[in-house]
Amino acid sequence: MEAEGMLHIKNFYFNALHECCSVAWDDSGECVVIDPGFYTPEERDELKRFIGEKGLKPVRILLTHAHFDHVFGLKECAQMLGVPVCMDPADRPTLENAGYFCTMFGFDTPDVDVPTEDIRDGDVIRFGKTELEVIATPGHTPGGVCFFDRADKILFSGDTLFAGSIGRTDHPGGDYDRLMESILTRLMPLDGDVTVIPGHGPRTTIADESAKNPFLQPYNDPYEDDPDAEGIVPDTDSGLGGNAGLSGNIGEGEEREA
Repeated sequence: MEAEGMLHIKNFYFNALHECCSVAWDDSGECVVIDPGFYTPEERDELKRFIGEKGLKPVRILLTHAHFDHVFGLKECAQMLGVPVCMDPADRPTLENAGYFCTMFGFDTPDVDVPTEDIRDGDVIRFGKTELEVIATPGHTPGGVCFFDRADKILFSGDTLFAGSIGRTDHPGGDYDRLMESILTRLMPLDGDVTVIPGHGPRTTIADESAKNPFLQPYNDPYEDDPDAEGIVPDTDSGLGGNAGLSGNIGEGEEREA
């Protein structure tokens, strides 16, 4: 038997950058769609079919940030589901500048002329029996946020924090110092058993990242007590390391219960 309010999550990995789009719902049947980055009609239909087959009732689209790979399907998804789009207003310039990134990466520019509802740090987004807290984590983009289900210990981290990496800050609007401050002061204090669902790549936990993420040294506690331990050298030549974040490890579609 399912516990009341238990969060269910289906992850889709869309477009050539394998962006993680999540559908989250509880036993009420109400759901939210986080970062609808589908690029092809087939990907769009996969999302639509899943929601229909599960009999879910979408209530909002949530954006962790407005980089192009997270909003390819934004307007079409909003029209298809008939629900409002919520994002931090500080990312409006990022959304409107989608064409810059698309040209850089060789993608068609999506139509992002979509009205949005403002969300800010400390806001609570409710659907069914679930509450998602908005945690402002600027740095990857000016208006980057994470969504935290405190009851089920689930964090949707967007491109702020990855398994073994952090979001890149070398694009317009990026700020490395703000990103590190966001991660160290807003995310690392969360309980270690919080599951992190990044915008790219595999799931992780706060405990794993606090102990192993090479970009968080000298925060990594296990190395403080071992004077002979060598520091981890970030892999700056990989797709994820060295301040990455528009792409990540390829993940398979997942469905899970918190």
